[in-house]
Amino acid sequence: MLQALTIERFVEYLLGRSTIICMTAQDDTHQKIIAAAKRRFTHYGYTKTTMAELAVDCDMSPGNLYRYFAGKLDIAEAICREASMQTAEDLARILTTSGRSAAERLHDFLFMDLRETFHKLEEDPKIVEMAQIVTAERPEFHNEGLKREREVLCRIVELGNMSGEFDVTDPDFAAEMIQAATLKFSYPQLFTRLPLEKLERELEGVYQLVVAGLKAGCACVDPEKTAVEA
Repeated sequence: MLQALTIERFVEYLLGRSTIICMTAQDDTHQKIIAAAKRRFTHYGYTKTTMAELAVDCDMSPGNLYRYFAGKLDIAEAICREASMQTAEDLARILTTSGRSAAERLHDFLFMDLRETFHKLEEDPKIVEMAQIVTAERPEFHNEGLKREREVLCRIVELGNMSGEFDVTDPDFAAEMIQAATLKFSYPQLFTRLPLEKLERELEGVYQLVVAGLKAGCACVDPEKTAVEA
């Protein structure tokens, strides 16, 4: 019972934080601009869109548009952040799914992340261009999204330790390394043009290796911490 309550509070923390971040910025005009930008970016592409065109789409002057966003990149970041928040919420709910082992939760996490992102980017190929630009120009935004997902991975590893399924001395580091090993599958079209079936085959292989290590109690120690302790 205590374990279930702890998981629920963690999920509430993640979802609640996402809601707070979104609600402080998203009034009706803000959302109207984002919706108009999504339509134009999807149809014409990010690089071929101008702030003047977006202002026309929103029935406002360019000067008024700049009151809400400093530039086109800021709008693109807002769109990507909205999608990142939604993905984090969906992944966090894996923690409260009943009747799943830690290994199964990890499998659910990795494959949900792959499939949802793959389908979104396939439906809107021009969004890949925008995502690449935002990732390159605003690495701090990309790191925020990775941190949110890493927190869920860490909790899954901790649940495996609690149940005796895993034997990991440093869940934080293990979560970071799982993410590093599977990053290609979180943003597939940014790395490769393989079809989903091929990516799922590769991810299944990586997953099996990762879980085998977690269950076997293989050493997973942060070399930076080891160097400091030495």
